[in-house]
Amino acid sequence: MNPSKTVRYANWIVKWRWVVIALSLLSVAVMLSGFTKLDFKSDYRIFFSKENPELIAFESMQDTYSKADNVMFVIKPKQGSVFTRETLESIKWLTEEAWQTPLSTRVDSITNFQYTYAEQDDLIVEDLVPTPDSLSEEDLERIGDIAVSEPLLVNRLIAKDKQTTAVNVTVEMPDDPQTAEEKQAVMTIAKFSRDLAQQLREQNPNLEVRLTGMVMMNVSFPEATIKDLSSLLPIMAFVVVPLFMWFMVRSTSGVVTSIFLNLFSILGAWGIFFWLGGYLTGPAMSTPIVILTMGVADAVHILVSFYQQMRKGDTKQQAMVESLRINMQPVFLTSITTVIGFLSMNASDVPPLQDFGNIVAIGVALAFVYSVTFLPALMMVLPVKVSEKEPKAYHWMDHFGDWVINKRKVLLPVVALISVGAIAFIPNNQLNDEFVKYFSKEVPFRADTDFTNEHLTGIYNVFISVKTGESNGVSDPSYLKTLESFVNAAEKWPEVRHTESITDIMKRLNKNMHADNEDYYRLPEEKDLAAQYLLLYEMSLPQGLDLTNQINLDKSSVRVGLTLYNLSSNELLVLEQKVVDWFSKNAKQYDIDVASSNLMFAHIGERNIKSSLGGTAIALILISIILVFALRSLKLGALSLIPNLLPGAIAFGLWGLLVANVGMGLSVVVGMTLGIVVDDTVHFLSKYLRARREKNLSPEDAVRYAFQTVGMALTVTTIVLVAGFYIMTLSTFTMNSEMGMMTAMTIAIALLIDFLLLPPLLIKLEEKQHAKSVTNAQLADPSTP
Repeated sequence: MNPSKTVRYANWIVKWRWVVIALSLLSVAVMLSGFTKLDFKSDYRIFFSKENPELIAFESMQDTYSKADNVMFVIKPKQGSVFTRETLESIKWLTEEAWQTPLSTRVDSITNFQYTYAEQDDLIVEDLVPTPDSLSEEDLERIGDIAVSEPLLVNRLIAKDKQTTAVNVTVEMPDDPQTAEEKQAVMTIAKFSRDLAQQLREQNPNLEVRLTGMVMMNVSFPEATIKDLSSLLPIMAFVVVPLFMWFMVRSTSGVVTSIFLNLFSILGAWGIFFWLGGYLTGPAMSTPIVILTMGVADAVHILVSFYQQMRKGDTKQQAMVESLRINMQPVFLTSITTVIGFLSMNASDVPPLQDFGNIVAIGVALAFVYSVTFLPALMMVLPVKVSEKEPKAYHWMDHFGDWVINKRKVLLPVVALISVGAIAFIPNNQLNDEFVKYFSKEVPFRADTDFTNEHLTGIYNVFISVKTGESNGVSDPSYLKTLESFVNAAEKWPEVRHTESITDIMKRLNKNMHADNEDYYRLPEEKDLAAQYLLLYEMSLPQGLDLTNQINLDKSSVRVGLTLYNLSSNELLVLEQKVVDWFSKNAKQYDIDVASSNLMFAHIGERNIKSSLGGTAIALILISIILVFALRSLKLGALSLIPNLLPGAIAFGLWGLLVANVGMGLSVVVGMTLGIVVDDTVHFLSKYLRARREKNLSPEDAVRYAFQTVGMALTVTTIVLVAGFYIMTLSTFTMNSEMGMMTAMTIAIALLIDFLLLPPLLIKLEEKQHAKSVTNAQLADPSTP
């Protein structure tokens, strides 16, 4: 930027400070109006774009069969078995009341399970537990034995040890919610379910009642993030930022101004985002902490230079003009590179991560605008007191700069070797998401799901739609035998906890129609007979308990369900391939679709990493071009790639050494932090070049000047950034906490690289050229000694 233009601009800001303040407040008011369009989405489908192939497959299966979104009430008596009159009465009551759940389409439990048996020549279909209060001890034992021997119940709605059971409520969520009621459906269902669970606990204190299922996971996204926002943001806004700002500037006016600047940036970013049609999601809720953290950096650099100039004797106006002259270009560069880094998140395949990047990019842009308008204008209005002596920490930075210069020949190889050693561990990282573990153990959904997994069943599942290609083809004996063979194979797989297939019903019906003779517990051998059994059974089922969850309308395909143990994304993908391989080898004649919400999450992680790398590459190219032009040096622009790329690589290497599991949130960290780590490099290089070009200092003295003028500011801004992102690690939403941890690591490493590796590189790169320039100057002037 042209220094003379910057000076004229700074003088204009100082002169028209009240106008600038008024315009700033007006702009915030305009952006705040965007909050009238505030909307929140809590459906897990928000993590997938409309073009996502796994989402398309899952929704197609949902349209073919009844939907699988659910609330599961998990019930465990504190004492005794499930099969007591009191407990069964409670389960029957809950089963009946659960039909009142908003948008419910089906309720399944051990009490309303449609038990079939033969009575002379008739097929009887009735609730397994019609009247619990009239049951004898023998009846209770008999019903318990039936339940744990029924394939459709055991390890799904009743535990083998009879100690835990469940009532599963299937709900039909609106595909494209439009009304306020539809948008709040998840919240409404969750509240109704929690109230019902509490009523059950009060009626029967002997029961431990837990809630899990997809609806409870959906509602946990906003609840966890709202809790984080209400607890973590105040810590950052009113403790961390003011504390470090006070340490840097030792001025109440500077602290107050920076707080207002950050508040305007956060509110403005959200307001603009809502105006553009955006909606809040779990990741988006953490953006205020990030914007607050990023906004501090601009304010620190401008205010530190401002107070330094005042200590030299400048007036307030002169000090602010000089501060803007010195910092306008580096602050603009760091802001634009940070914006590019966050905008690179648009390459992600996860829409909420795209929104996260866009909101922060808007916030960073606003922070820059208010830093060079509102901040200097308000500082001209507020009283400013400056201590004559610089803080002792500034003198420590002078000594540290001397140490780096003196030890540069040792630091260069040592830091390079450590960097290479850390990077070598990058291959240790494995994509390993578990969507249940997106939440910390203190989140009720996570705790209840872990309880369910331990005592009853899993909530991970995979559905396979096996197509016959012809109407009523599901009654074909060869088709049914294929399904039976697959189910038998799947039950032996270590990942599978329970299977659900129409073949179990068909075998039971065949036995029933042969006077309950156990020898006939097998599939019917004739297609017409199988079709008749199926028709008779369907006609006997009560409303809401039909077979549309397993058979499509024209009876051309069947959905087989596999309930799984908790699996990582890699293990889920392996299981999916197992299913595909089995049908390729044993049943090529049938087309299959494999889908589930769990598979959607498993695939998105791998796809997101690939897309994010593309976004990072584009961001790197753009940032490099900007730096070359801004620094007016191809050589230094190329050199800057080293401190810009190393921190992310080292952080991922350390992650591979210490953790090794990479989730969805970490896949965008390199692109996101690229723009941030450039900040330190830009500020250090700008001061270094100013010393070389304006003050004609040697490379060693230029490095010393950079440490003196910007070293402490970089240190403090890094501490604030690390603190801000580290606070995110306290989040109950694992995607945010892991992103915060990795980002904090990367930023901390970036400062070390800029302080310990960049100065030795600069001196080594320019010392020969400087020595040559000195020699030429001496030859040109013989009087020079």
